[in-house]
Amino acid sequence: MASIFTKIINREIPAHIIAEDDRNIAFLDIMPLVKGHVLVVPKKEVNYIFDMEPEDLTALHLFAQKVAKVMDQTISCTRIGVAVIGLEVPHVHVHLVPLRTMDDINFTRPKLKLSQEELAEIAEKIRKGFE
Repeated sequence: MASIFTKIINREIPAHIIAEDDRNIAFLDIMPLVKGHVLVVPKKEVNYIFDMEPEDLTALHLFAQKVAKVMDQTISCTRIGVAVIGLEVPHVHVHLVPLRTMDDINFTRPKLKLSQEELAEIAEKIRKGFE
């Protein structure tokens, strides 16, 4: 069965997509740690990051770097934190989290519940940074 991320990639379910290329896609986390929390996901469904083919892993990280640089320019934060946990969804994903404090990347704290309007506004702000 396809993961929820594959369904987003295939446009079977909606998402606030930030950027994509032929191998990867970036979209807002709908249960973010902080406003602007983005997930970067390879389009090829692989469960564990270290099972990825080397060229796909490289492409994922280079794509994440591009997205993070735009986020850094468009979101008020000290820097963009990176985490790969891999337990929530059986599809590789890299968390890009705008940081102001160390606690901003604490995955044990309650997630934000943002409206679709707030998410759309944040997504548009980040997307404009690619122009």
